[in-house]
Amino acid sequence: MTGGEKEITIYDIADKLHISAATVSRALKDHPRVSKKTKKLVIKTATEMGYRSNSFASNLRRKSSNIIGLIVPRLNSNFMADVIAGMEKVLNNNNYNLIISQSLETVQKEISNANAMLVNRVDGLLVSLAYDTTNIDHFEPFIKRNVPVIFFDRVFDHDGCPQIYIDNYKAAYEITTHLIKQGCKRIIHITASQLRKVYAERFAGYKKALEDNNIKFETDLVIINDLSSEAGITSAQQILKMHPLPDGVFSANDNCAITCMQTLKKEGIAIPEDIAFAGFNNDPSAVVVEPNLTTVNYKGYEMGEVAAKLMIDNLINKDVFHPAHSLILRSEMIIRESSLRRP
Repeated sequence: MTGGEKEITIYDIADKLHISAATVSRALKDHPRVSKKTKKLVIKTATEMGYRSNSFASNLRRKSSNIIGLIVPRLNSNFMADVIAGMEKVLNNNNYNLIISQSLETVQKEISNANAMLVNRVDGLLVSLAYDTTNIDHFEPFIKRNVPVIFFDRVFDHDGCPQIYIDNYKAAYEITTHLIKQGCKRIIHITASQLRKVYAERFAGYKKALEDNNIKFETDLVIINDLSSEAGITSAQQILKMHPLPDGVFSANDNCAITCMQTLKKEGIAIPEDIAFAGFNNDPSAVVVEPNLTTVNYKGYEMGEVAAKLMIDNLINKDVFHPAHSLILRSEMIIRESSLRRP
């Protein structure tokens, strides 16, 4: 349909067939009071005239859109692609569609995404928060209307919203301890905004591992950025200016760890001999880079499935009060050559 064409209504079909609009409406809804012959004729004419049923109007009547909204920081990670695949499988099996939007790591865009989802009257909202979100006022209209909001991965503590994440503190503690056991004493931690619980928890796990191994925590060894590939390069440039050089790096994601490692290698730093490396997320690129990257694996697909199942459960039992409980999923450390300094 081009912009100038008029939207075909049931009245246009009624005029053409010289029957009432009510009969057309009933025929399109397969009402038993309309004869098979009339139904066939109405459907054939409607198709020929290019009639499209107004699903939005029927959504308003039914008070259900069968659409779930998803707001994520960025779509360019393997982790997020896996999460979405897991969600789509569960939602499609339950006759729900997913509308996907990205906040591009800013709260402003997250707010406009949320408003768009509200206008689209989504039945539920799945959210992983942007770096700089400090409150969730923009999700309150959903909560007030009893539209389920579920946070995953980057979560926010709220009595009315379930959260799904991994034990980031424990995972970071384990990976930092591993680096210490390999003989590292000056370990850089590359992280992101501490507003996000995932990064605050990873940072806390790193600090506790140092403390438990009698290594003094130094603020100069913490680099805060947006954990992008570009940030990995600038982190490496920062590291090269340090005296003495650190002997370990734990990055809060693989993306940043990989470009940091590659930049240091170009400058003649041997990995893991001079600096041992560990990342987080187990991106497929972790086994492409040389040496292969030590990291933390947690299954995005499983996280997506769990979030979507919880959403369906909330929608099916909408009138039952659901206490907003947290679900903590498993993760595991995967040790590869980038951190192995001791046989």
